[in-house]
Amino acid sequence: MKTLLKETPSSATAVLDDQHIGHIQGAFGTIRMHDTGPRKSLSARLKTLLAILGPGLIVMVGDNDAGAFGTYAQAGQNYGYTLLWTLLLLIPVLYINQEMVVRLGAVTGVGHARLILERFGKFWGAFSVIDLFLLNALTIVTEFIGIDFGLHYLGLPVVPGVILSAILMMFAVSTGSFQRFERFAMCLVGGTLIMIPMYFMIAPPAGQVLFHTLVPGLPQQGKLSDIMLLIIGIVGTTVAPWQLFFQQSYVIDKRITPRFIRYERMDLMVGIAVAIFGGIAIMACTAHTFAQHPEFGNFKDVGAVAQGMENYFGRVTGTMFAFALIVSSIIGAAAVSLSTAYALGDVLSLRHSLHRKPSDAKGFYAVYFGLIVLAAALVLAPGVPLGLLTSAVQTLAGVLLPSASVFLLLLCNDKAVLGPWTNGRGVNIFTSLIVAILVMLSVILTLSVVFPDITEEQIKMILATGLVFALLGTTGYWKRRPHSWATITREALIPKEEWRMPPLETLAPLKLTPVNRFWMATLRAYLLVAAGLVLYRIILMAISGMR
Repeated sequence: MKTLLKETPSSATAVLDDQHIGHIQGAFGTIRMHDTGPRKSLSARLKTLLAILGPGLIVMVGDNDAGAFGTYAQAGQNYGYTLLWTLLLLIPVLYINQEMVVRLGAVTGVGHARLILERFGKFWGAFSVIDLFLLNALTIVTEFIGIDFGLHYLGLPVVPGVILSAILMMFAVSTGSFQRFERFAMCLVGGTLIMIPMYFMIAPPAGQVLFHTLVPGLPQQGKLSDIMLLIIGIVGTTVAPWQLFFQQSYVIDKRITPRFIRYERMDLMVGIAVAIFGGIAIMACTAHTFAQHPEFGNFKDVGAVAQGMENYFGRVTGTMFAFALIVSSIIGAAAVSLSTAYALGDVLSLRHSLHRKPSDAKGFYAVYFGLIVLAAALVLAPGVPLGLLTSAVQTLAGVLLPSASVFLLLLCNDKAVLGPWTNGRGVNIFTSLIVAILVMLSVILTLSVVFPDITEEQIKMILATGLVFALLGTTGYWKRRPHSWATITREALIPKEEWRMPPLETLAPLKLTPVNRFWMATLRAYLLVAAGLVLYRIILMAISGMR
């Protein structure tokens, strides 16, 4: 029988920070470390869910950040309801991606960046962390851009407001209490629910919203290359790479173990529902606000959207929009900064936990504070192209997402890492198809830049052909790969809910086939080219906008 794990005590784990072991202390309850009793009653299950609730909600609501507000509002103002379907199609993508990192976090006790470094080597680990750091730094700037626009609309002083927001983010994280931070974050999550009354006050027509949410289609007006750029931006802002790193590390820091994975899945589903409703509300309300008005098709920024809501539906709706924008931007900035600090803490073996005070985890908090201060300073600096930067970041996130998804997929099929928690064949096929679709979208964007006259029919032909080849290829590939936990040694006797990944140094090396290495390198090279073309396209749009 083939051995995938070296001999190690079954009780040993790979947890890197001793603060990641202990009681689960959530915003709405505590689960004692040795509380292993069954949850048979509905009351007991509800209390457990409330204690676990947090990671999924925070990561999903944090994803509806300033960039999301801008991207969804642009889609609604420029193209009406026609792109609502993109949000519905992204629900299974959100769930599958985030459910995989939930498993990785709960089972391994090790952050996403550290797993990539240890299992794929320093070269790929460095690429992933550098990608994450640069993209996250830009994303945090966009969060402060959102705060800037919201303060401007509300008539509040921008410089003191941005500085106070930065101080609030730093104070909330640095109390040395994970539970206090989560309560702060959940209060902000509650604040974003103000979009519910905003939606009903603006009241976009339910029939149109439902039809365009369920029926895919492309707008008839506008350049196709601009539309494809926006669709990739919607994908990038809804399924961003930082979410993978944040969710996995936050699950670890909350001390969630495999026996609570099913509760964390429920938390994730609640978070997705809130996030998707928020996206639909922004896009539909913006579409309804500007329909048949001169501003339709001429998106400027989210501040102008708030002003438009005031002009056509009253000051209260504009204030609600601006308030939700500021609150969502604060959540987003905190979560994105934490994902970077967690990743660097994992890779550099620094103490990295919200259970620690700054004096006890200097490197971890230095990264977090540094990113917040730098982003706030850039936004307050004169002459920074705020709107252009927001569009660029969301689109780049969409282009770079396939690379992050590939590493995630490979890790979730690494039996030495996940043991009995590895992916099933259906999840593998679905995720592979998603990666293929994301790559095809960036290919279509590339073609639309090189060949501006490409038609909708040609795009549909490319998508259909690509999907056929992707389905045949992925189905055949995963059919050939064995998927049996029976190939593992005596660790297979450990109950599934008690199985944890042993220390990383005890794992047998991961063996990538030459085919895997070739396609990983090819994907990386292509995405670098695609990212360059995205930047080129955005610069062209900026130049044309200044004329």
